[in-house]
Amino acid sequence: MLGLGLLGAQAVQAELAISRPGWGGESLNRVTLHGADARQQLLLTQTFGDGTVADQTREADLTAEPAGLVRITDGLVEPLANGSGVITARNPTGETAFIPFEVNAVSSEKPVNFSNSIVPLFTKHGCNSGGCHGKSSGQNGFKLSLLGFEPQEDYEYLLREARGRRIFPAVPERSLLLLKASGQLPHGGGSRIDAGSFDYNTIVKWIRQGMPYGKPNDPSLEAIEVHPPERIMKPGARQQLVVLARMTDGSVEDITHSAVYEANNREYAEADNTGLVTAGGDSGEIAVMVRYQDKASVFRASVPLGAPVDNLPAEINFVDNFIFSKWKQVGMPPSEVAGDSTYLRRVTLDIAGRLPTVAEAESFLDDPAPDKR
Repeated sequence: MLGLGLLGAQAVQAELAISRPGWGGESLNRVTLHGADARQQLLLTQTFGDGTVADQTREADLTAEPAGLVRITDGLVEPLANGSGVITARNPTGETAFIPFEVNAVSSEKPVNFSNSIVPLFTKHGCNSGGCHGKSSGQNGFKLSLLGFEPQEDYEYLLREARGRRIFPAVPERSLLLLKASGQLPHGGGSRIDAGSFDYNTIVKWIRQGMPYGKPNDPSLEAIEVHPPERIMKPGARQQLVVLARMTDGSVEDITHSAVYEANNREYAEADNTGLVTAGGDSGEIAVMVRYQDKASVFRASVPLGAPVDNLPAEINFVDNFIFSKWKQVGMPPSEVAGDSTYLRRVTLDIAGRLPTVAEAESFLDDPAPDKR
């Protein structure tokens, strides 16, 4: 990631950096928005004197000069008009950071590809989940493939089934698909998408464009990656994620606000559909799976216990190296080495599924060999 904003040459206790992650950890020195639908999520990271870091994306105030060229919401930059300028970030403690931006072709609207842009919205908002229209029988006469794995079938369901009554090309906003999803008409699943939101407008635009499925030579999704891939967090801390998609034509898109986020244990962390991860109050390991179409990546974090880790046993093999490093990272001291009788009981249960006999116990406990274990 690229750190662009520093406080100057004087010694400081903390520094704030604003970054726009690129694919494979590439450092990108500016925000470039091409077209009306371009969006890029920024990260703001504060580095303290002891080397620890904290995400400041939602705490800092971001402004753009000149005004009127971009809109910034929780670090998400969207285009308004062509031009260039500088985005300034200032956090509550006064540190600042800067990154230049450029907006071009803001009136350009690229064709919407159904499988690349529409199906992921059904997944994000839960429409094609197993508890809704994605189950084998569908829901109230409307069926979608589970998690969008069969986009061609989804296309047929929407446009051909029930005489196409779910889509109203003359007035896209009056389409049954949108009226129900936005809660303007009764819907068993409740309101799933806000009218006027980016996702809502993407579906409107697709309908206005004639509901294309996409051309055979359109690029398809090749891989996704999440930034940062891992982090050490404090209890209750928040971390904004950035998710990038690489297409088969080599292009890279920011899909942070289109991906699906699932924390492995909600007692340790919560993740919302904007990519914001909030750690719980307990120490432990956090894993958040990020899904987009049929690809997945994982963000990992540790919430340290913070206890000193001393008197580690000697390393016996390479596995010990990984285990000891993790103990130090999370501040979790290991238990004391078990005594001979405890060790024998555990090993015998593991290997033989029973307790050791009296003879086995006496033989082991009386054995003076240092390598008897």
